[in-house]
Amino acid sequence: MNDSRYRDNAPGAAAGKLILRAKLRSLIGGALLSVLAAGCGSNVTLDPVTIPTPLINKMPLSIAVRIPAEFEHFVHKDEVLGRENWTIDLGRSNAALFTQLFDFMFDEVTVLGPDDDAAGLVVDALIEPSIDAFEFSVPSQSKTDTYAIWIRYRLKIYDSSGDQYANWPLSAYGKSEQTGLTGTEPLKRAAVLAMRDAAALMILKLDTSTGIMKLKDRPPSTGMPAALPEATVEAAPEEPEQQAPQRREVVLPPPGPVSGPAALSMDPEEDEDSGEAAEEIDDE
Repeated sequence: MNDSRYRDNAPGAAAGKLILRAKLRSLIGGALLSVLAAGCGSNVTLDPVTIPTPLINKMPLSIAVRIPAEFEHFVHKDEVLGRENWTIDLGRSNAALFTQLFDFMFDEVTVLGPDDDAAGLVVDALIEPSIDAFEFSVPSQSKTDTYAIWIRYRLKIYDSSGDQYANWPLSAYGKSEQTGLTGTEPLKRAAVLAMRDAAALMILKLDTSTGIMKLKDRPPSTGMPAALPEATVEAAPEEPEQQAPQRREVVLPPPGPVSGPAALSMDPEEDEDSGEAAEEIDDE
């Protein structure tokens, strides 16, 4: 057909289709960006955390450690700036670290699950750890390359009769720079450093803060009751928001055949695997 009307309208029709397609692409692209912006974030799962054997004298106590289910499978979910959804799963890292740590600190350790019966268990003390609070910071919040984690633990200590003897809140902190790390590795490293910080604090301050060694001198009871009494949770002291915790160090053996002691540094600015000579512990 040789109609001039069709020849004249053909370019206009093609241009209209191109404009329509461009608008559709723009609308679809905008919708996808909105979805991505609303759903970005990460799922972080920690592997079990361990520490080298510290060079300390064990306390001559026989203790039981009850690991609550919420402590052994702690998961923190949060939304950052209203658009980043983060899930941080500490998994068994807490239970693994505390079990290993108490093996280093006490002569005898019995680990109990949340449903294990403590009736008839003859020990000097029972320790039950928990997490009061968990906070984290990522670069999109701080406008820096720093990832940081704060954990406030609580140790409840019961005597051999099952009565609460001490209730100790302790705060731990870890931070990691993004430089040289990819994906969720900086946040994982910050979590590991926070947990190691808690371990160092317990090694240095557990007895002075709770007086747990005095339980050794108490007359032995017939055994731990089947169920522990409910304890009133004491409020943890308020802490300055921007105050970073002081550095803590514990003397450890070297990780390899290198001679001389090594330092487990809880200073996030230093490499946790460093082999520097140990400094004297500042017992504040």
